[in-house]
Amino acid sequence: MKFTKMQGCGNDYVYVDGGKEFIEADKKPELVRRLSDRHFGIGGDGVIFINPSDEADFEMEMYNADGSRSEMCGNGIRCVAKFVYDKGLTDKTNISVISAGKIKYLELTVDNTKGGKGEVSRVRVNMGQPILEAEQVPVVSENAQVVDEAINVDGTEYHMTCVSMGNPHAVVFTKGVADLELEKIGPSFENHERFPRRTNTEFVEILDREHVFMRVWERGTGETLACGTGCCATAVACVLNGLTDTSVTVKLLGGELQIEWDRENNLVYMTGPATTVFEGEVDIEKIME
Repeated sequence: MKFTKMQGCGNDYVYVDGGKEFIEADKKPELVRRLSDRHFGIGGDGVIFINPSDEADFEMEMYNADGSRSEMCGNGIRCVAKFVYDKGLTDKTNISVISAGKIKYLELTVDNTKGGKGEVSRVRVNMGQPILEAEQVPVVSENAQVVDEAINVDGTEYHMTCVSMGNPHAVVFTKGVADLELEKIGPSFENHERFPRRTNTEFVEILDREHVFMRVWERGTGETLACGTGCCATAVACVLNGLTDTSVTVKLLGGELQIEWDRENNLVYMTGPATTVFEGEVDIEKIME
């Protein structure tokens, strides 16, 4: 099976052209776990299959490193755009991608400095409307929306703001984010009883009205260097708590993403890089042994 390793701000996935490589659905979770292993596989935060679609230009079929399905990945969808353009699957610089039934619209920036048709360097994604209703995030709460609400995790009280960008997020504002022991805190948030479908958790430190620093624990994967949907959720949570302007740069361990919440139209836009790391071919039978 041919694959391409790609990353956006260090959030790395194995990408497979689902139009050329057929993998039986029931075998995908285990194959994803094997491919994602950083010691015995290719290594990555998960695997994304790029499939044909009747509803959009392409479908993104995304899996976390543990083999579980995920609805959306902001860094992943930017790399999907780069994949399909750079490989000649489309010549359009404005495309649509469907994931878990939701369509996103992407604007591609092409670098033509090396001649030819160029390669995609950055992608702006219309991530759609943030979902704030607690039942739809989902998060268990007595309130219709969860904004600066207390949660007890392993005996410590935190305050969280919950947002769904097609997948659930709990945003926690705190100091000393760089020194947090996420490997201890993250799993307790992810599997907390208040999150029926588990959750991604963003730990955020406000730098000023236009800049924040964020670390993220992603459900099914662990700490990653970046999370696009998490950055979107963070920006929305910042505004809801009156901490930043509607346009904010989110600094991550793997880089930076620009997020804008157009409140008039209630749409969140994410802009950031997409990079191809390497390409290769893997023997599925051997890796599944």
